[in-house]
Amino acid sequence: MHETLDSVMQCVGMTTLEAGDTLDHYHLDATVAHSGMATLFRATDLRNGRQVAIKVPHREMEADPVLLARFEREQQIGQELDHPGVVKTYDGEERSRLYMVMEWVDGRLLRSILNQERTLPLDRAIAITLGICDALDYMHKNGVVHRDLKPENIMVDDNDHIKLIDFGIASDSASRRLTYANFTANLGTPNYISPEQVKGKRGDARSDIYSMGVILYEMLTGKLPFSGPSPLAIMNDRLLNHPVPPSVADPSISPQLQEVLYRALERDPKNRYAHAHDFLRDLKNPDQVGVEDRPELRDWQKRKAHLPRKILYYVGLAMIPVVILLIMILIARAK
Repeated sequence: MHETLDSVMQCVGMTTLEAGDTLDHYHLDATVAHSGMATLFRATDLRNGRQVAIKVPHREMEADPVLLARFEREQQIGQELDHPGVVKTYDGEERSRLYMVMEWVDGRLLRSILNQERTLPLDRAIAITLGICDALDYMHKNGVVHRDLKPENIMVDDNDHIKLIDFGIASDSASRRLTYANFTANLGTPNYISPEQVKGKRGDARSDIYSMGVILYEMLTGKLPFSGPSPLAIMNDRLLNHPVPPSVADPSISPQLQEVLYRALERDPKNRYAHAHDFLRDLKNPDQVGVEDRPELRDWQKRKAHLPRKILYYVGLAMIPVVILLIMILIARAK
């Protein structure tokens, strides 16, 4: 009886996999990470001995059309892109259940590096940023926007070469199968998303550039440019206030590098770097960067309170039924 049940569950892809198991022609060597969506394994392809990463969605995710579409989107983009800075996804084989096979990447997450070292030497931070910008430039030229760029989604090897991972909420101009509304609730991480994403807009290549600016700021200063006790407070801080100037956090940061950071962190995307290669160019040629006299350098200590905005928001909500009632009264009198 138990054997029959196990066979049925295997057929529908509902078994729980563990390190040591075999999945089709892959041996699952070790569990690498768990997330709300899937479990990631380091595995060996038994046909050729190649190491790969295998991402197996949780069974409840397979029943959720939105999460399933996110998983499929990540797989699709990984198959379409071919760049040394973007993790590659393999396809072209029949599988007994839903899972994703990716290239195995040696190294550590940038988040792990920052947790351990807090700040990075200037040269290293710039080198990592250049690699990310190069990958972003390639992606953007191919119509893909990551939309969730953060240290948790950047692998760094021993030579500081990078790989961008996790394209679950990326947008792809070549495919419109997923609606933007399906992803609104999962659109990025509060510490790194752009102001336009905070406002509920889709975001474009400039949104990735903003996130890269936040990451570079963090690598250089050991702090995030915006903070707060909750995700909502962090997002409001991004919309209302200016960050501590990088040179105040670290006096060794040059005016030119500070200017580059400000251009990446412009609140209005129209004023931000339009392309990742512009960001990359200025990082490579700081002597050619003109330094502006920015109000951000003078006004950053003037913190705007979040409370008045919240009050206006709730008052506005409260006034909606009053306004509707007044309109109904006016209509009734007109009759």
